[in-house]
Amino acid sequence: MPTPVVDYDLCVGCGSCAEVCPEVFEMRDDKAWVVGPDKCSTCDCQQAADLCPSQAIRLE
Repeated sequence: MPTPVVDYDLCVGCGSCAEVCPEVFEMRDDKAWVVGPDKCSTCDCQQAADLCPSQAIRLE
């Protein structure tokens, strides 16, 4: 299963990833953080990456 990674330099803090995958992403200091990298099975991490307006999320 791919693991999500956030490029903090690109993240604009929109929060869409945390809305789609709250068990995987959390907003801290206006940036998205991966808090549950192994929980992509509980949501759609690909959708979170696709919704990111700055393309700051990639799946490795």
